[in-house]
Amino acid sequence: MNISVFGLGYVGAVSAGILASEGHRVIGVDPNQTKLDLINAGKSPIIEPQIGDLISSSVAERRLRATDDAFSAVNETDISFVCVGTPSQHNGNLDLSFVSRVCEEIGAAIGRKDSFHVVVIRSTMLPGTMEEVVIPTLTAASGKTLGTGFGVCMNPEFLREGSAVNDYRNPPKIVIGESDRESGDRLVELYEMLEAPLFRTDIATAEMVKYADNAWHALKVTFANEIGSFCKSTQIDSHQVMNIFCHDTKLNLSPYYMRPGFSFGGSCLPKDVRALTYRAKRNDLDLPLLNSIMPSNEAHFIRGVEMVTRSGNSKVGILGLSFKAGTDDLRESPILTLVEYLIGKGYDLRIYDKNVNLAKLVGANRDYILNRIPHISKLMVESLQEVLGHAETVVVGNDSEEFQELFSRTNGNQVIVDLVRIASQKSKEGHYEGICW
Repeated sequence: MNISVFGLGYVGAVSAGILASEGHRVIGVDPNQTKLDLINAGKSPIIEPQIGDLISSSVAERRLRATDDAFSAVNETDISFVCVGTPSQHNGNLDLSFVSRVCEEIGAAIGRKDSFHVVVIRSTMLPGTMEEVVIPTLTAASGKTLGTGFGVCMNPEFLREGSAVNDYRNPPKIVIGESDRESGDRLVELYEMLEAPLFRTDIATAEMVKYADNAWHALKVTFANEIGSFCKSTQIDSHQVMNIFCHDTKLNLSPYYMRPGFSFGGSCLPKDVRALTYRAKRNDLDLPLLNSIMPSNEAHFIRGVEMVTRSGNSKVGILGLSFKAGTDDLRESPILTLVEYLIGKGYDLRIYDKNVNLAKLVGANRDYILNRIPHISKLMVESLQEVLGHAETVVVGNDSEEFQELFSRTNGNQVIVDLVRIASQKSKEGHYEGICW
């Protein structure tokens, strides 16, 4: 392909060098004359293993050159990658001036082209930036409309300094947020040699992925440091602890627990987080991340409560009372706490949970159900249909398989509050709201 790369910093230089080494004709664009001179001399403008040799050979074979002429770069290529910086402002917001300026230059050049041009943003930008900044700027500067004169894609990068070439060639995933199928197809063709999971999605989702990644990486570093500080205060080898921790790829380093939903509960997590943070305080340790877990969980619980109460309906049905489907465990179940709150506010409830009903007869929790929460057990009914026949608002509290048929059994006037996402897509039946979607 004929490709232009705008911004010859870290991401841009690596992208340009690798794309050229793969046989594409690449034009790098940057206002910095030093960077241009280095690349045109076959030298890398950044210090990074392997990239110098790639740039040197690509320039020697005339597959890579650098210029400050944006118009000629766009005119001679079919696809432009935007790899300019998005630094922080003093208030924490992004400085998008470089993105805006480059999009104005690219848009002006697109306005004088007859062929369709694809603009790919690799710069990290908050969700909504493509819609609010990039597309309007390209449209205004080109005088053309999205989808006819040009297309756009959001294509976040996952490169680490010191291993960027290897990361580019062996990415953990390829994410393409596309404005149209044709634009996305061009990127898919460009990456066809890479072996990685490919996700073609909407633009806003692609913008958000990088922020989810980086927030998670920052969280992991902070978590490890706080666990390390706790371990030091108790004369435990933190590296040995975390080495064992990281060998658990079934729960610790896995998709498990990574599905947005309602607050956590159960017999372990609340109890053990409280115990750990209590001991930390006793050891005079300030662990802000660990100390924030329970308040954050409570704030999320309140969001769920507000979803139920703002419907304005007094008749509420609860599907699932235990904290996890397939069990009768009610210990610190957030749904049980929600029920207690609604009863206290005078709501008319009906509750259905097959496993908790069974536990009333034979389970280990029989005494707890009959003696500790008799006011709740009296509200329990024997079938899903009894709940649906009563409720104006239906709350889905766990992902029991029998609740999958809920959408086909509700009427168009019932409000569904889904705390677990029992369906992959929102139902068009009735009024539906998910707690994190």
